[in-house]
Amino acid sequence: MAATPKKIALVNRLDRNLGLLQSGSTITIDIATPAGQKAKFRSTFIGYLPKHYVLVQFPDANKLGNFSQYITQGAGITVRGLIEGHEGAVVAFISNVKQTLQIPSRLIVLDFPRSVSLQSLRSAMRIDTDIVAKINIAKEYWQATIIDISVNGCQVLITNGESLVMEKNKSVELIVEDFQGLGNLKFSAETCSYKSQANGLCIGLKFEEISKASVIKLLQHAVIAEN
Repeated sequence: MAATPKKIALVNRLDRNLGLLQSGSTITIDIATPAGQKAKFRSTFIGYLPKHYVLVQFPDANKLGNFSQYITQGAGITVRGLIEGHEGAVVAFISNVKQTLQIPSRLIVLDFPRSVSLQSLRSAMRIDTDIVAKINIAKEYWQATIIDISVNGCQVLITNGESLVMEKNKSVELIVEDFQGLGNLKFSAETCSYKSQANGLCIGLKFEEISKASVIKLLQHAVIAEN
């Protein structure tokens, strides 16, 4: 059974575990619009005052686009970051925007979170992604997009894969040539599901054990990937 995130009560170890995020660490913030659109953006963790607030850098305005209008007082934001010294560990919390600052630099002031979630990437934690890849099926390469991933498996979307004849437990190779500065990564996997969709063919893959180290490396980059 997959491990579940460990909820840390504010009155117990919240300060210490939030403190595992080093000042200056790269994080991502997840933003949702009232219409249900979601996006994540790279930012920087500045620090916090226990029981009062958390400070994060305002993401690059050019990347935020129209999402900047939704970073307003009361808006809910999810923060995620890798913990230094804890290989494959992620700290995450949900908070509301307390206010935004323009001086001395553009900052987001968040309410101090009521709980923090810690989870190892070596568990079944699944992350939504948009990673360009290639998949080798029966010695033929297809352009694909990894739409979510965990250490155990992922879902890939092949936009022109309607003609593919799929079956379960079929060995395939997944290749990520360049993602956030990573070099060529190859993953051995087998198919465990497939479903035709309006925008292509969605295939569920289960990673082979020999690919786990490379999967962890990709997951670490996906956690702090830019929009």
